[in-house]
Amino acid sequence: MAALTIVALGDSTTAGTPGYLSPLEAPPSGAGDVESQYSYWLMLTHADWQVVNRGVNGERSDQIRARFARAVIEAKPAAVVIIAGVNDIFQGRAAHVVERELEAMYDAARTAGIPIVAGTILPYDSAGADENARMHAVNGWIRDHAGKHADIVFCDTRAAVSAPGQTDRLVSSPDGLHPSPDGYKRMASALEPAIKAALAKAQSLR
Repeated sequence: MAALTIVALGDSTTAGTPGYLSPLEAPPSGAGDVESQYSYWLMLTHADWQVVNRGVNGERSDQIRARFARAVIEAKPAAVVIIAGVNDIFQGRAAHVVERELEAMYDAARTAGIPIVAGTILPYDSAGADENARMHAVNGWIRDHAGKHADIVFCDTRAAVSAPGQTDRLVSSPDGLHPSPDGYKRMASALEPAIKAALAKAQSLR
């Protein structure tokens, strides 16, 4: 049986920063600690999945959307995981700007017939009250938007990597900005059932 292709689309928290450079950052195969990316842990659990790391450190949601066709549609995946927006927030952009870009990506995937897993923006330890408020606003919008669209499966990736009782801090991090390998493993554990649900929904609609 051929492996199912799943595209992991996003910024540093998809790429695997700081421990790993994605294949887009270090062609052709990536470089660094392979355990510092959620795609590795997903494939360790599912030998039948080929999770393609299409993360790029530092990109805003509009920059990710600009390469959506090349990164996602051309791969003809069985599903796409989209996590974006933390760099917009870091750079002072408003929540509605991120929401607009995310909606455009969800719409592009829907038009191409690609099931969607919508992940939430991860925390970073140096974020202040304003940054956290904007991240929570975007994440609330993602949850609500997914609830209104049958082809989008919501995944609270923020909760997966947050410290117990502290939704605005990472449970473990080498730099205070990104998850540790254990954090990326936690992301994978949260994403795995969401991806399975997205694949099952797609199958039921055929």
